[in-house]
Amino acid sequence: MAPDHAPPPPPADTATPFQVLLPQVLPALVVGVAASLLFLGIEALSEGLEDVLWHDLPGALGVGDYSSLWIISMLTAAGLAVGLVIWKFPGHAGPDPASEGLGGTPLAPGVIPGLLLASTLSLAGGVSLGPENPIIASNIALAYWLGRKAAPTVPGAFWVSLASAATIGALFGTPVAAALVISEALVGVPGRGSLWDRLFAPLVAAGAGAMTTQLLAEPSFAVGLPPLTDPGWGDLLAALVIAAAAAVFGLAACYLFPYVHAAFRRLRHPMLMLPLGGLVLGLLGAIGGSLTLFKGLEQVKELTSSVGSWSSGELARMAVIKLFALLIAASCGFRGGRIFPAVFIGAAFGLLAQALVPEVHPAVAVSSAVLGVLLATTRQGWISLFVGGVLAASPAMFALLCLASLPAWLIVTGRPQLELDHQGRALH
Repeated sequence: MAPDHAPPPPPADTATPFQVLLPQVLPALVVGVAASLLFLGIEALSEGLEDVLWHDLPGALGVGDYSSLWIISMLTAAGLAVGLVIWKFPGHAGPDPASEGLGGTPLAPGVIPGLLLASTLSLAGGVSLGPENPIIASNIALAYWLGRKAAPTVPGAFWVSLASAATIGALFGTPVAAALVISEALVGVPGRGSLWDRLFAPLVAAGAGAMTTQLLAEPSFAVGLPPLTDPGWGDLLAALVIAAAAAVFGLAACYLFPYVHAAFRRLRHPMLMLPLGGLVLGLLGAIGGSLTLFKGLEQVKELTSSVGSWSSGELARMAVIKLFALLIAASCGFRGGRIFPAVFIGAAFGLLAQALVPEVHPAVAVSSAVLGVLLATTRQGWISLFVGGVLAASPAMFALLCLASLPAWLIVTGRPQLELDHQGRALH
């Protein structure tokens, strides 16, 4: 979430904090529930379409669900479909996602149908991107537009902060992730009142979004790793080394990103860029297998459900293929986010480290590697710590991850990000 989207300072008057904060509860609740419902609706639609495309249709045609030919055909078709949406829909499904992070300037409402359709087709078609960026951008646009109409005197940044927090809460099923991101965004932003005064309304929105998701979908980030109950010095050393190595691995995509993006931009037209990108993703998927397709969260659960059964070669192949799939998908114009595929990359990298050194605890290996890859690809420190910790489902891991984040952050800070400016240059 960009700093300029932090909650605005309340007007300088004699109102008490209670009088300022209480009226914010109702709009925050409304935005929170609405943001979660939009997210759940897109998730349900994409999952239903995914079942048709990857199970019903190949079954009717007598083709294997995840045969190499079907993977290549489906990803190429996804590129054609998304390219057509970007070409023909009003607003071209939003700006180039390579230059957009979480949040951003509110889009015009007319852009949202194309953006959501492009995102749904990408999710269902097996593209290695998650739903977070398009859903956050859509909720921000709708909350900003409707909020300004309903209460013209309320600063637009207020609605942006509510929508951002609500969507992050809905995505992760907890307001904790939203609180961490918003706190990070508030650093250096002037405002009246304590931090918790400024977090109050966004946290209400995040809580409402998270509870709506929990009640309707029961999301879970638990991936079945054996819990770490008594960490020792060996665990700390492993976490430090694996997080740093994973950060270096993730940085490879960041350094390549401007060049791959520039190569696709030379094609100029979405009906050339997206089908070619889809074809490349299909070829990568055919090599990497079905686990390297889609956003990656369910695939992480499958990957970690059988720790020890994957060879180091298989894990290395999946980590590299998924890294390149994320790089291609983000470069050629598919609409989607990078957090969830980065989690799969980290999980595969961590299991590779554990396969090479079996003495390393699986929870330490996976959580530390996810932390390192997320730090490299997102530069969201709190989100990286949060996701790494919840995957392990072990409170003892958070202390290790906090320490492991320090050398990993020294490696990634000031380096190219997996995000470009509007001239196609890497952000640092």
